[in-house]
Amino acid sequence: MIKNVGGLDRILRAIVGLVLLSLVFVGPKTYWGLLGLIPLGTSVIGICPAYLPFGIKTCKRG
Repeated sequence: MIKNVGGLDRILRAIVGLVLLSLVFVGPKTYWGLLGLIPLGTSVIGICPAYLPFGIKTCKRG
């Protein structure tokens, strides 16, 4: 698959994912924080399935 998540988008997704994931360990200690694995995973692999149907790409073509 072609990567469609750029640098700034990946950084923001990683931060949001880590913040949500921290809810499992600190704060309200709820399992809803496991949803943070989704943005964290998309930031690691560089592909966002939600972007595919709309043709959105935040990465630079090189």
